[in-house]
Amino acid sequence: MKSAITKVKNNYEFLAALIIFIIILAAHLEFQKTIVLMLEFIVVMEVVKMISDFIKKAKLRLRFVIDIFIIFLIRDVVIYTSHTNKDYFTILFLLFVILVFFIFRILAIKYSPGKKDLLKEEI
Repeated sequence: MKSAITKVKNNYEFLAALIIFIIILAAHLEFQKTIVLMLEFIVVMEVVKMISDFIKKAKLRLRFVIDIFIIFLIRDVVIYTSHTNKDYFTILFLLFVILVFFIFRILAIKYSPGKKDLLKEEI
C-alpha cells in the first residue's frame, strides 16, 4: 500500500489530472467544453513559447508553428465530434490535414538547419 502511495506522490501528471477531473466534477462543467478550453490553453502556451524562443534566439522554429497548428486542429476535431449532427467529411478532412502537418513536423525535425550546423562542427 505504501509503495502505491509513493508512486502516486512521485507522479505529478497523475495528480494534476486528478485535481482537474475533481474540479470538473465539482463544478458540473461539460466535459467536451472543458477539453476544448484546455486545448486552447495549450495553444496559447505554445504561442508564448514560440514568441519567447524567437525573442531569445532571434529564430523562429518551424516545429513550434506546426505544433500550434496541430493542437488547434485537434481542438477543432474534438469540437466537431462532440456535435450531435456530425459532419464526417469535415472531421476526415481535418484528420487528413493533421496527418499532413505531422509529416511536415517530421521533415522539419529531420532536415532542420541546426542539425547541419552540429554535423559541420563535428567534422
